[in-house]
Amino acid sequence: MPSIDVYNIEGKKVKSLDLKEEIFGIEPNEAVVHSVLVNYLANQRQGTQSTKTRAEVRGGGRKPWRQKGTGRARQGSIRAPQWIKGGIALGPKPRSYKYRVNKKERQLAIKSLLSSKVLENNLVVVDKFDFKEIKTKQMATAMKNLKVEEKAFVVLASSDEKVQKSARNLENVKTGSVNTINVYDLLRYKKLVLTVDTIKKLEEVYA
Repeated sequence: MPSIDVYNIEGKKVKSLDLKEEIFGIEPNEAVVHSVLVNYLANQRQGTQSTKTRAEVRGGGRKPWRQKGTGRARQGSIRAPQWIKGGIALGPKPRSYKYRVNKKERQLAIKSLLSSKVLENNLVVVDKFDFKEIKTKQMATAMKNLKVEEKAFVVLASSDEKVQKSARNLENVKTGSVNTINVYDLLRYKKLVLTVDTIKKLEEVYA
């Protein structure tokens, strides 16, 4: 069972915490992580790109010249794809890129990345973020005390306005909650910062 040190926001160690092996101590499955990441990115696509076919372009209702006898190639419309200002052949149309992956795959991908953070010493555990007011400087100081200098993803057990608004102006810090955690953010941010309550909730959800 992996164990990790817990710090307060002053950067001082307060205790050690045992982590559940089935969530924070599994062998990461890179293939599943990749599959779930591709699914996440596909689901973010709006799919609103569109082009007009020859039937949708304005004009071109009259045959430009007679079929035979002019010496030129036969043409039926000046809005055919080979003409300037003509319609687009086989162009993109609005569509949905969304598809689903198995729930167990999504959970395995999250657990694989949580385990990776532990293996790479990129998991930082805080007892709690006890902010009295909304202030960016508080969050910046807390990150400095915790020696978190890289891009950090702070996951809270539940929504906390004081913490979230204190972090929103910090370029390298993003906050989230257990119910919004995803593969993309876990990969994008090198350091993962969790509170003790967050770990308990993760162990409830993913156990």
